[in-house]
Amino acid sequence: MQLTIIGAGPAYTNRRGAVASSYLVRATEAEGGPASLLMDLGQGSFSNLAAEIEPSTLAAILVSHLHPDHFIDLVALRHYLKWEFAPPRRVIVFAPAGLTERLDALDGHTGFTAEALDVAPLAEGARRIGPFVVEARLVAHTEESYAFRVSAASGSDGGSPAGAPDVSTSIRGLVYSGDCASTDGYVPLIRPGDTLLSEATSGERPVPPGAQHITAVDAARAATAGGAARLLLTHILAGSSREDTYAAARSAFAGPIRLVTEGETFEI
Repeated sequence: MQLTIIGAGPAYTNRRGAVASSYLVRATEAEGGPASLLMDLGQGSFSNLAAEIEPSTLAAILVSHLHPDHFIDLVALRHYLKWEFAPPRRVIVFAPAGLTERLDALDGHTGFTAEALDVAPLAEGARRIGPFVVEARLVAHTEESYAFRVSAASGSDGGSPAGAPDVSTSIRGLVYSGDCASTDGYVPLIRPGDTLLSEATSGERPVPPGAQHITAVDAARAATAGGAARLLLTHILAGSSREDTYAAARSAFAGPIRLVTEGETFEI
């Protein structure tokens, strides 16, 4: 698999050109040709996505939680799918409860979302999506927030596109934290050798009371506890020093660490 950082920003940033959370996973050797899965689509990220792939070819989109910096560019995607093609194309979106109502309310009419997006509920557990196996676990952040582990499906996982496959522990995967107030929810997803893509919103600084986020040290400790092979840090607020954030993570994780930026690609 291959991970491309579409957007790595938090709810706000002073870094010119930065856009919000969005992460593209590609199965380059999938049966039937390459396939792509997207995790989150925050503000400003649609243009980066469209520059990287044809958005209508996505196998699915996973929305980790219903904060706008993780889903708001679904509006741009909806417009693109509806107006760029005749007939309109569609993409399936797995999301916490309430996404459709929020998107419909933005435009002011019921049915806005359903004209181009097929919204399906998320739940804990594993499912097959095309050539991917996706495991979801609830994390502490909003009323319904998820972390994900994505891996390439093995031949024994069955052919159902949205079934409940057996989860192989021998295949290296990508664990994405979403946003969380504690790493306890996502550490069980990590298997030895995995890549951990974790939010580190507060960077090297303490998390403000009530912020429901974690630090770089928290993410690094989670990577160590789970046996991750690599730590990718994302969703870091503007006031943090990238150098100090890296140093803080290095104090708790011995493996490779990178603070990701838009456009970077990693082999998983």
